[in-house]
Amino acid sequence: MATAVQPETRRDVSISLDKPIYTISVASEILETHPRTLMMYEHLGLVVPKRTSTNRRRFSQRDVMKLQTIQKLTRHHSVNLAGVRYILKLLKLLHENRIAPPVELKDIDVSRLEV
Repeated sequence: MATAVQPETRRDVSISLDKPIYTISVASEILETHPRTLMMYEHLGLVVPKRTSTNRRRFSQRDVMKLQTIQKLTRHHSVNLAGVRYILKLLKLLHENRIAPPVELKDIDVSRLEV
């Protein structure tokens, strides 16, 4: 009698949205922007990457998602960075209170962002 071969169990390879995995150069490549732009966003407090023990920036997937949202607001909606800060906070409040955002901002998803 042959024994049944157990199928190979697959490990969960999903990475937490908050795991700091991207260097500034990789994040800037993903976002197609200059690393100085990301440094400026950090300086303004729009994004706060984690730091390694050697003080190197590490961006998480959630950080990259937030940066993509910032890009969408600045590039497609012509919002300046001061406006981005307020719009993100307001959209997060609307989302938390289950209120629909304005039609013009339906393309902005803040459900998984830390604002």
